[in-house]
Amino acid sequence: MAPTVKVVLGSIAFAIFWVLAVFPAVPFMPIGRTAGSLLGALLMVIFRVITPDQAYAAIDLPILGLLFGTMVVSVYLERADMFVYLGKLLSWKSKGAKDLLCRICLISAISGAFFTNDTACVVLTEFVLKIAREQKLPPHPFLIALASSANIGSSATPIGNPQNLVIAVKSKISFGNFLFGIFPAMLLGVIVNALILLCMYWKLLSVHKDEEDATMEVDAEEERTLISHVELSHLTSSNSQEQNSELESINIYSSSNPNDPTNYIETTRNRGTLNESDNFHVSLNVNSYTNQVETLGNGGNPTESKIHKVPSLQSVSVKHSNSSKETANDGSMSSKSIPSLNGSEQENAALPKKWKRILWKTCVYLVTIGMLVALLLGLNMSWTTITAALALVLLDFKDAGPCLEKVSYSLLIFFCGMFITVHGFDEAGIPRKLWDFMEPYAKIDHIGGMTVLAAVIIVLSNLVSNVPTVLLLGARVASSAAAISPTSEKKAWLVLAWVSTVAGNLSLLGSAANLIVCEQARQAHDGYDLKFWTHLKFGVPSTIIVTAIGLTLIGR
Repeated sequence: MAPTVKVVLGSIAFAIFWVLAVFPAVPFMPIGRTAGSLLGALLMVIFRVITPDQAYAAIDLPILGLLFGTMVVSVYLERADMFVYLGKLLSWKSKGAKDLLCRICLISAISGAFFTNDTACVVLTEFVLKIAREQKLPPHPFLIALASSANIGSSATPIGNPQNLVIAVKSKISFGNFLFGIFPAMLLGVIVNALILLCMYWKLLSVHKDEEDATMEVDAEEERTLISHVELSHLTSSNSQEQNSELESINIYSSSNPNDPTNYIETTRNRGTLNESDNFHVSLNVNSYTNQVETLGNGGNPTESKIHKVPSLQSVSVKHSNSSKETANDGSMSSKSIPSLNGSEQENAALPKKWKRILWKTCVYLVTIGMLVALLLGLNMSWTTITAALALVLLDFKDAGPCLEKVSYSLLIFFCGMFITVHGFDEAGIPRKLWDFMEPYAKIDHIGGMTVLAAVIIVLSNLVSNVPTVLLLGARVASSAAAISPTSEKKAWLVLAWVSTVAGNLSLLGSAANLIVCEQARQAHDGYDLKFWTHLKFGVPSTIIVTAIGLTLIGR
């Protein structure tokens, strides 16, 4: 171990970094995570725990390049409406609250795997809240499903989250080997996570379903009753009109001279006209009928609906009058043809822009697919993502400033400070001593050792965050496993990726994705505050069960 003064000063610098990273708005120093990581790095150099050259060497440029390229690609995918389509999939032909919960788990897991868990949570939280509000559902089961499934899904790929970026670069495991090594655990983990959510919130989601069914039954019964009332009113009105017509013709006939053949013929002609119109010229306005019934079902005035209903069902359409109206309106129709032509010209002018937009979006998707294929083929991950990012910039064919401004440079700076701070803490010697004590009990070649290693990773991931945990333990866990066999070394890296990622579901503070969902939900239009204990009641059993299931599948 380093000299005592170096150990103490290094621990102080790391403690300041940890407090500001986990609690960025502490009252005594509310400077945020990014400034906190830079402060920790600066203190490591000022306290002479490490030299300036060691600090520069601690910054891992391949990880920063991979992170930068991934963020740029995500920005262009967002512009190409990729996440809008994913959001629409959440509500497309949804069959209730439980179906929606399962969809959120699946879509957020896929998004987390290929677009990072943080990006998935940023873009999908708004859609989840909107759907829950429209369907009058409690939001917290769906918010927890979004964050937890995005974390689990992100474990499957090196670009899924920051700690996997670190592991992929340091272990030199290819994208394909990484994906196929963790994918079975991820897939089963997402399913189990969804089942746990359904078990915990089954009653809450079922209550809403029962209320919805009861409301639909009441509405249907009211609609049937109102329809019967309208039909009865229509029959009564029709009968009264027929009686009035016959009484009128009888009065006309009786008041006329029976010996006058002209009056008899006129009366007969009038009655013949009525019969002909009844048989051929009565048109039923079905649309008006349907609209009036819907108006009644929505709390409209039944009296007004009945009054307006009957004329619509007995409207007379005389053919020769319609033709005369058409002849009279020839001038007006020709005068209206000019605006319609202008409208068609505008539509024709908009077509090139529409097709240009579709072509550009297609190119963005093809470049992204090409990037994933290149990663699967084993090409350098950092340069592959940067190349894809620059290809998208060139395809856009405009100033890239607005898109590049959306890149989280504060996150890149945070990583630089964290690399230096963690390296300084490691040089102080405390992590090495702790691992020397734990190593005999944390061998991955038996169940007991795997359990101890998983427990250590989960605790450290929630205490010092998952990326510092990977930076501190990665090389040591891999070195210990390499002494067993080369296959065990790869398995150790994958176990570290799996456990450190799933550990983020333990508490609300365990993952940045959790905090993103919580903060966005709180700042939404109908703000919802996701409580720490609400998340913890789900997080503890889910983390333990999903981690254990995944460990049985990784490395097989």
